[in-house]
Amino acid sequence: MSFSPVIIIGAGAAGLMCAAQAAARGRQVLLLDHANKAGKKILMSGGGRCNFTNLYVEPGNFLSHNAHFCKSALARYTQWDFIGLVAKHGVPYHEKKLGQLFCDNKSSDILELLLSECRDGGVDLRLETNVTQIDKTDAGYHLTTSAGSFDCESLVIASGGLSIPTLGASGFGYQVARQFGHTLLPTRAGLVPFTITEPQLKALCTELSGTSVEDCVVSCNGQSFKENILFTHRGLSGPAILQISSYWQPGDAISINLLPHLDLPEWLATQQRERPNSELKTLLAELFTKKMAGLLAEQWFASRPLRQYTPAELNEVAAQLADWTLVPAGTEGYRTAEVTLGGVDTREVSSKTMESQKSPGLYFIGEVLDVSGHLGGFNFQWAWASAHAAAQYV
Repeated sequence: MSFSPVIIIGAGAAGLMCAAQAAARGRQVLLLDHANKAGKKILMSGGGRCNFTNLYVEPGNFLSHNAHFCKSALARYTQWDFIGLVAKHGVPYHEKKLGQLFCDNKSSDILELLLSECRDGGVDLRLETNVTQIDKTDAGYHLTTSAGSFDCESLVIASGGLSIPTLGASGFGYQVARQFGHTLLPTRAGLVPFTITEPQLKALCTELSGTSVEDCVVSCNGQSFKENILFTHRGLSGPAILQISSYWQPGDAISINLLPHLDLPEWLATQQRERPNSELKTLLAELFTKKMAGLLAEQWFASRPLRQYTPAELNEVAAQLADWTLVPAGTEGYRTAEVTLGGVDTREVSSKTMESQKSPGLYFIGEVLDVSGHLGGFNFQWAWASAHAAAQYV
């Protein structure tokens, strides 16, 4: 049996960051993970380039049943703090769009940055180590693992959520929270593609699989996002769809404005005056791919020359393109979800220290908590900020 003042379970973004920051304070840190490699989710993020933060981080970019919880940590460790760390390590990066910062080269630059910080602080990182039991002691916590027994004063749970189980995600953190008396809020997949089963709609999506439409506005339950959408053989994906999925509940309809940059009634009326013999599908082919234009024109509008449409019919065309309403059958679930919504109820955790209010010396950081960010680097910033907050107190 050995003693380490701080033990962190989970060597992902939050766990590595917390370990590095706590070690920089002079704390002796043992970092455990059941995987064979640290930071697997970091490596696959952002298409292999890691969207590590966002220039425009605001509390409003996060979902939680306790909306104020994230404010303190985000204010004390900002995107500029992490950008400074990136600059310190000479990692080249760029803004893709909407404030999203990506590595110029590859995600491993961010992972190596974190591992380097951990090495500099003398963090003891042990992979392929399963924690089988945790017991509260007078002095802290006693862990039984596949690599032996360990005691600590402070125990940090940074084991993430349920998203992408192929990368090792599990419900471990939720089990620990439940063991020590915490309330768990219902979990579900967030930032996830929709599946479509309605036959005609499914056929449309399948036909257009791989087709992207830029700058659509997708709305649901009072929330709207303007970004690209992507047709897949299973349904709909793309940034705007992933964003709205976090606000969608089974049975809800979503609305898609395919052409938000156009005043469609006015534009169609002008086209009818100037090009009365042009077919509707020819016109739409100037706005979408030729295949998509043809499918929409035939399925939705029975394409014919513009002069054959009444003003009321043209208004219907405009309305359909600006408010395409559909009810997804479901989502692709945790298999492809970027985050897990819900989790450890933050009303039972200190927003200043991330320490449990149920069991002193126990801390929760990152995705295991009921805090989920929008797409675009916000979830990484929550990992950095919550990890930094805990690291000052463990």
